[in-house]
Amino acid sequence: MSFNPYVPRPIDLPTEVPLAGHADLTELDEAKIFAAPSDPADWPAWRAQLTRWRAGARSRLGYTGSHYDEIAGDCFTVCLAWLWDETLYDHERGVFTVDAFLDGAATDFGGFDGVVLWHAYPVIGLDDRNQFDWYRDVPELPDVVRAFQDRGVRVFVDYNPWDTGTRREPGTDAAEVAALADLLGVDGVFLDTLKEGAGELRATLDKVRPGLVLEGESRVPLARIEDHAMSWAQWFADSEVPGVLRAKWFERRHVLHHTRRWHRDHLDELHSAWLNGVGLLVWESVFGVWVGWNERDRAVLRAMRRVQTSHPAWLRSEDWVPLADHPGTGQVYASRWTHDDVPLWTVANRGGDHDGPWLVLDGAGGRFVDLVTGAELTVTSVGDGRIAVGGPLPAGAIAAVLRTDASVESHESPVGDPSFPARSAVRTRTPWAPLADVPSGLVAVDAVRRDLVVRHRVRETGLYGEAPYVDEWKPLPPRLHHTATVRRSVHLGRFGIATHEVTHAEYAEFRKATGYAPIRAERFTAGQGPADAPVTGVDLADARAYAAWAGLRLPTEDEWQVAAEAGLLARRDPLVWNLTESEHSDGRTRFVILKGGAAYEAQGSDWYFDGGPQPAEVSVKLLLTGAGMTRSDQIGFRCAADLPTTEE
Repeated sequence: MSFNPYVPRPIDLPTEVPLAGHADLTELDEAKIFAAPSDPADWPAWRAQLTRWRAGARSRLGYTGSHYDEIAGDCFTVCLAWLWDETLYDHERGVFTVDAFLDGAATDFGGFDGVVLWHAYPVIGLDDRNQFDWYRDVPELPDVVRAFQDRGVRVFVDYNPWDTGTRREPGTDAAEVAALADLLGVDGVFLDTLKEGAGELRATLDKVRPGLVLEGESRVPLARIEDHAMSWAQWFADSEVPGVLRAKWFERRHVLHHTRRWHRDHLDELHSAWLNGVGLLVWESVFGVWVGWNERDRAVLRAMRRVQTSHPAWLRSEDWVPLADHPGTGQVYASRWTHDDVPLWTVANRGGDHDGPWLVLDGAGGRFVDLVTGAELTVTSVGDGRIAVGGPLPAGAIAAVLRTDASVESHESPVGDPSFPARSAVRTRTPWAPLADVPSGLVAVDAVRRDLVVRHRVRETGLYGEAPYVDEWKPLPPRLHHTATVRRSVHLGRFGIATHEVTHAEYAEFRKATGYAPIRAERFTAGQGPADAPVTGVDLADARAYAAWAGLRLPTEDEWQVAAEAGLLARRDPLVWNLTESEHSDGRTRFVILKGGAAYEAQGSDWYFDGGPQPAEVSVKLLLTGAGMTRSDQIGFRCAADLPTTEE
């Protein structure tokens, strides 16, 4: 590996700004963040160069900014949410719970302005359904979108340009994205792995509805700021003295969403967002892995949101002065935003606990308050017609300073526990299915203690809930999509396992005998296929229901592997993945382990779900969806039972 995954790569680093007045500034066009000089004496020249660059770049591009006139309101905090998050979808009842999701968000984060309904990766490629199918086949999704919008939350879908190996649509991807946006009534599109979606995609969206937002991932090209109102600022490293986000400096109405998806500490992103007047991407369940926000970071974001809600016009003002009115020492920094001749300072403490000046200003005193806490600040004269404004500011805290005689609501200082709120993926208890004898179709496997070697492809999902990347910058090959080996020490009691998968004919018999009907019937085709073919079109609940009726259960993934490695398992045609009794949940994401491989294998991208025949030691983590979407023509199951121990 030629790079340190815990250190930002050169492409992630902030760009130095030439301070010489004659310097060619076009090299700044591709910056993520403009690095700030460490010496405050250089800040006026730095700001002057940024102003010169902006004027020159806007002139070179003939920039108008007219697209932003179509965008209503602000969208500071966006949640990237798994569509089947347990706080958004009730798996037992089979219904979406938008109000409960947003009520929880209000408590934890102060609410969201937008939500990206992430839906397919890392499940896509399980069968030939394409990315659009994974949205369109959820019948109530337009109602879900409207439920968010009725609560004032904008909704975005994501577009995966790498999805070229599943079922093809008759039209272009651009046409399908636009049709989907129209069908669901969403507010915009997040561009997965794409910095921009100009040309055909922009044009087709404009035909659907003016003001639909395109949000590119990472550094949006300068020419595309004009028609991409937001961007996904992923893995942007700042300078030691807080720098300026290029896209925001160029267009004050452009909103970036800072995020470092695997980090357990988001204070750097929060500070950068606060001083730049932009937003955050909250992403607690990253492709099925829990990476929750700590309480301190939630408190800081809640405080930010109060000011973003009450003073949004300031944070998109043309009159923005970064690193403004610094007292000359210390690590308390401020941006000054002036709207209707009224200044507002966003302040961040990048150092330890502070008690002293935050700002040094020209002019007379007055009453200064912190909108974050409601506290009146200390104002002292420092001579030469200047005053110092400040007071206590805990380490890592933020403030918003306003000169006013009006009363301001009081709040606690935005502090809290900075430790990671770890949670485990808890395994559902395996049912007990005792049999005195081995029935026809099952084979006995003696009790065993084994060290199993399990292989899996990481694909950002881990296997049993572990985070594959902790506090890393953007994962790259060879760490991304690599094959990992896990050694599991298992103790299995004596069990029986079916030599073959359950067939459609056998499942039809179960349905006839019981009248079984699932809570959600979408894609439920069990018992309707060729009689001798393995039953498909089932989810975990459907498989468990059949097994319970038969007096059996599903095998665990360890039982499946031990039996397969002993040569005891046969496979029906066509080859389908086997469900196992391995359901886990961390309270946000549910998953199960599949074994055995399948006939289908999506081609063309490493982002796809694994496919094709797989050896016994391979395990694949399948995130469980709702509305019948887990049901696939590539998934079946076999049964197992608990057997008495044989006497020596």
